[in-house]
Amino acid sequence: MAKFASGKHSYAISDRSGFRYRYKDMRKEWTGALVGKDEWEPKQPQLGPFRKVIDAQALRDARPDIKATMSVYVGIRTVEGPNLRPPTGFGQVGTVTVVTT
Repeated sequence: MAKFASGKHSYAISDRSGFRYRYKDMRKEWTGALVGKDEWEPKQPQLGPFRKVIDAQALRDARPDIKATMSVYVGIRTVEGPNLRPPTGFGQVGTVTVVTT
C-alpha cells in the first residue's frame, strides 16, 4: 500500500480562485475540486441523488371475494310504442333471471 507525505510544510493552489493555501487546510468538494477552507461549499440537496418512489400497483396473491355477486344489464330496445323500457336482467354467477314487460 502506498504511503503519502503529511504535507505539514507544503502549499497548494486552489482550483477555484488560484490562491495559495496551506495543503493541510485544503478541502475537496463534491465536484472533485481542491479548494481552500473558506471557499468550500457543501453539495445542495436539490442536486440528488433522489430516492425512487414506486407506487404499489397490485396485491400479491390476490383472491376474489367468495360471496361476489354480479348484476347484468341487458339493453335491447325496440322501436314499437312511445313508453317502452328496455328489458333488464339481474342475477348471480350461475343463474340468470330475465324479466320482460
